[in-house]
Amino acid sequence: QVQLVESGGGLVQAGGSLRLSCAASGSIFSVNAMGWYRQAPGKRRELVAGITSGGSTNYADSMKGRFTISRDNAKNTVYLQMNSLKPEDTAVYYCNAAVVGSSWRQNDYWGQGTQVTVSS
Repeated sequence: QVQLVESGGGLVQAGGSLRLSCAASGSIFSVNAMGWYRQAPGKRRELVAGITSGGSTNYADSMKGRFTISRDNAKNTVYLQMNSLKPEDTAVYYCNAAVVGSSWRQNDYWGQGTQVTVSS
């Protein structure tokens, strides 16, 4: 079994910063792509940023220049540094990881979500 545990959400004023973390644990052989998604009330879940095991990154257009995704492969952990936060960034942020576990198959896992609230 694989678990993703997120941390770092909270309440911040517009223009502020937050850093999210997500650690994968359990029966893990390898962690491939990892990413962050978010879902605001009444909206669909959307990609925020993704990162491959080799460190290649991609971002949603509205996050480019403000958010930075990184990972520590030794710790099976992915981070999301969020700067210049805006009220429209308010959402539940979810971690996602493609993990090869004890079954030797790659499966997709999700974290429980962490709330980010940006006040104006």
